[in-house]
Formats: sequence, C-alpha cells, structure tokens
Amino acid sequence: MIKVVKIGGNIVDNPLKLDKFLQDFASVGGGKVLIHGGGKIATAISKSLGIETQMINGRRVTDLETLKVVTMVYAGGVNKSIVNKLNSLDCRCVGLSGADGDLIVSNKRSQEPIDYGYVGDPKSVNVELLTLLSSNGYTIVIAPITSSGDGELLNTNADTVAQTIAVAMAAGDEAVELVYCFEKQGVLMDVEDDDSVIAQVDGESFEKLKLDGVIVDGMLPKLENAFKAIDSGVGRVVICSAENISREDYGGTTITK
Repeated sequence: MIKVVKIGGNIVDNPLKLDKFLQDFASVGGGKVLIHGGGKIATAISKSLGIETQMINGRRVTDLETLKVVTMVYAGGVNKSIVNKLNSLDCRCVGLSGADGDLIVSNKRSQEPIDYGYVGDPKSVNVELLTLLSSNGYTIVIAPITSSGDGELLNTNADTVAQTIAVAMAAGDEAVELVYCFEKQGVLMDVEDDDSVIAQVDGESFEKLKLDGVIVDGMLPKLENAFKAIDSGVGRVVICSAENISREDYGGTTITK
C-alpha cells in the first residue's frame, strides 16, 4: 500500500502544527509520498517584496515574479525544511520538485478563458523514478513546481500534483490511498463549525454542495481532484485533519463515486 499524502492549509506555515504532523507522518508505516503546498508563506514573502497576490477560484495567478517566489518557497525553503525534519525522525527522505528527473511534466495552461500565467497542468509522471525511490525505502517529498519539458518552470496546484501522483502510481500493481490533510476535520457543512463534518461526498452531493455555496474557494480544486483520483483507479480518497494522519480510519470525509 502506498499512501500519497498532501499537506496544506494552515499547517505548513505553522511550525508547531507542522512539527506535530511530521512526527505523526514519520510513524506511519509502508510506502509514503508527501506533497506539500506553502501558499501562505509565498503570499507573505510576495507581500514583503511588493508583489501583489491574485487568486481566482482558489488558484494563484502566477506572473514571472510570482513564479520566482513560489519556486524559492516551495522547492527551496519549505521542501528542504520538511525533508530535514523527517530525516531527523528516522524517516529516510528525498525531496524533489516536479522538475527533478522530469518527475512531472506539465502543459502550460491556456490563457483562455482565464490567464493564470506560469501555471501547469500535469501531463506525465516519471513513475519509474518514484518506484525506484519507494522500493528502496525512501519517503518522497514533492514540491508543486513542475517542468514544461522545454526549460520552463510552472507553478502547479499541489492538490492536482497529489492526485496526479496517486493516479500514476495506482496504474501499477500497488494499491494507493490519497489523503488530503489540512487544518479542518474534513469537508464541513458550516466552515465555522468543526463538528459539521460531512462523512461522505459523492458526485451528486458535490454538485449540490457547490450550488448551495457550501464548497467554495480552495476546497473546490481539492474536491475536483479527489473525484478525478477515485474515478481513475485510486482505491481510497479521504479529506481529513492533519492531526489524524496516523489514524487507520483518518476520520474526516471519504470521497465516493
């Protein structure tokens, strides 16, 4: 069993919460891949540099200056800090971006209907590299910067990277679980009420929750990717609290067809 885990939200930029998550993650047995964001850190650094952050439908618009910042933050500071911590917890790690070894090659997103700038949509995964590292006992920590294949770096949604990695690995003989971890307990009926967890979301209820305005902003791409994963052979997809990564049932919200 391979666990593909995406950590984001208010965990990565909170040292205490991230430290606790990494301790729990290190204790989880079996093959593991960790995909991280770092958007809040990138936003803070962009602001300090006088670079405006623009978001559309929960996704970052990446101009050339923003691309430099997110590459520095995601593939640099955040990735290496996570790898260093996990190694100190006896969880042998290799930190990569999608550009390393052509791990993830992406198409630059079309400017129509919305110009997101230097943003990529994954088209291929170097599964051989993932398998080589995983089969030799390494946990793989991936930053969501991908390659265009012709020398251009592209910012890529971390939820999408997690889904893409999970689907690619599920195409082999391994059973794969995809777990989206963040600061909330799961998908909530009321974002202000942590006890309003929706235990299960299928395609029909997802459409209704969108129409009712329950699922908005950053939760939209997360759930869209969750459904792509479950429809493409990933055995289990869960959205849960980072505090529950070492629980067998994860709690939270299970995605079903």
